[in-house]
Amino acid sequence: MSDLFAVDLALDLSPTVPAAVLDRLRRHLGFDVGGDERDAGDETPDFVPLLDRRGPAARIGGVLTGELVQGNGHWSLTARQEIHAELLPDLDELAEMLARNAKVGGVIGQVRFHEEDIPELLINRSGALVKLRLREADSTAS
Repeated sequence: MSDLFAVDLALDLSPTVPAAVLDRLRRHLGFDVGGDERDAGDETPDFVPLLDRRGPAARIGGVLTGELVQGNGHWSLTARQEIHAELLPDLDELAEMLARNAKVGGVIGQVRFHEEDIPELLINRSGALVKLRLREADSTAS
């Protein structure tokens, strides 16, 4: 048994998202942010990019991807990754940053243990990250 989680993120960022947030997100995506542009929080030796893998997924099926695209007055992020359990606190920090800077409220992603069917939703509620664990519907209910 492996301790991998499937992570899916899809959201638009606020038009007023700070440059430092975009730089940190670019680093998580594996894009080089050099020199003075680099966020001081990313210079720690234990920084691990969470959204930088591309290509076939090892355990969750499908393709690993991460894209940040500038649209009409805002940035759009879509990512699908495999994350080891020990990186979940880092993922929580990233998801909180994304919720604070999301353009609209609602679901911004989901996290699912790779051997389970039901995910935990990541929701932006007024700039705060809320996690909602889904459960299987009761088949005996009428």
